[in-house]
Amino acid sequence: MASRRKVIITCAVTGSIHTPSMSPHLPVTPDEIAEAAIAAAEAGAAVLHLHARMPEDGRPTQDPEIYRQFLPRIKQSTKAVVNVTTGGGLGMSVEERLQPALQCAPEVASLNMGSINFGLYPMLGRFKDFKHDWERAHLEKTRDFVFKNTFADIEYILTSCSDNGTRFEFECYDIGHLYNLAHFLDRKLVTPPLFVQSVFGILGGIGTHAEDLMHMKRTADRLFGADYRWSILGAGRFQIPLATMGASMGANVRVGLEDNLWAGPGQLAESNAQQVRTIRKVLEGLSLDVATPDEAREMLSLKGGDQVGF
Repeated sequence: MASRRKVIITCAVTGSIHTPSMSPHLPVTPDEIAEAAIAAAEAGAAVLHLHARMPEDGRPTQDPEIYRQFLPRIKQSTKAVVNVTTGGGLGMSVEERLQPALQCAPEVASLNMGSINFGLYPMLGRFKDFKHDWERAHLEKTRDFVFKNTFADIEYILTSCSDNGTRFEFECYDIGHLYNLAHFLDRKLVTPPLFVQSVFGILGGIGTHAEDLMHMKRTADRLFGADYRWSILGAGRFQIPLATMGASMGANVRVGLEDNLWAGPGQLAESNAQQVRTIRKVLEGLSLDVATPDEAREMLSLKGGDQVGF
């Protein structure tokens, strides 16, 4: 009997997309981020995708010292793969965005594969009251904001991390981003297996229709063949439906409060772990097995948790 396919669950624990006032369950302080990440790993997440926030007001930060307040605790408490963002927050320079991955040398870092309009401002129509002054301005700014990831930016991040053994979660928000990745593969600045995270549902990127997902897969298959590991990230209410569809087509999956605050219509998710448990039930219902952290390391050709800088 053939063995069942293993699916990597990535959990994006907190991030720069959602603001603290939108959900009381969004982890903000280093202690909250560590506790949420550990619980998500215990629920079945093999990879933990991490941003940091200023403890006093939840403002996104790429200060490596804030990361060092929770990364060692996560490493000591779980076997999960740590994935540190290089996306950062709105308006940060690429040099600022890079510092946590450069200094902490995680097994995986995220890398956005192209510049896009990044529209979060429609949330202003759904949320009226904000706890901190920066939150409303943060969302309003995206009405006239380009998330800058030029070829020079991408090359800078790739070459800066080339000596520390960090591999990348290539976040592809549109079809052109796959071609950008193929360009860097042709130049041998990236090596297989490529961990391709297809992102659906961000205003400015590809949509959330089933045809969008299939178009992403067809294009990635044509460009990369057997040299990539596919994963699905659906924003907001599309998180579980698109992950389910993708998993049935051979993908790994990403869930978490960075990408989706909801557990159902009008119902806030109480934790990252809740979302991991939800997608785990889906995968098991599809007769798929959840990959362990060590299985994920093998699938993604990672250096190992003993080779990080924290």
